[in-house]
Amino acid sequence: MDVYKKNWLKFVLAIIACFLIRIIPFRPPNVEPILATQMPFSKVYGAYVGFIFAFLSIILFDLATSTFGVWSFLTSTTYGVLGIAGAYYLRNRKANSWNFAKFAIVGTLFFDAVTGLSIGPLFFSQPFSEAFFGQIPFTLWHLLGNVSFALVLSPAIYRYVVENKKLEIYAKSEKIFTT
Repeated sequence: MDVYKKNWLKFVLAIIACFLIRIIPFRPPNVEPILATQMPFSKVYGAYVGFIFAFLSIILFDLATSTFGVWSFLTSTTYGVLGIAGAYYLRNRKANSWNFAKFAIVGTLFFDAVTGLSIGPLFFSQPFSEAFFGQIPFTLWHLLGNVSFALVLSPAIYRYVVENKKLEIYAKSEKIFTT
């Protein structure tokens, strides 16, 4: 439990950074850093943190931008499942670009298959074939964004945020109170 108390600031800063990037106007669809940020957190802090990070990233964004709907639960839960899967996949692997990129490819395909092929048909009576063929360009953008971010951003987040002891505020404040 101590690891969570020491690193809550990193978690909050990462959520805020993802939110601010996602709110940039005229950004291509699904070119966002959630998965790239989630992977280093999942690797170090485990499945629970990986799930909560993605779940909150989606839910808080949808609430703040008034886009919240029944689809918010499906997308946030699906992204959360990627946090769990990422924790297990990355557990015994090096935190390098290649491992992050491999997971980003599989994770993006999983996420887009679950959400892209279900939300339209289930909630908006969209024909499945329309959802399938419409999803292809969307998934290509999503893959381009997630793999690019996984190659560059994930290793940087791992090194400069997740492993950064200077961002462990609780540990420093604990020393102040115990001296």
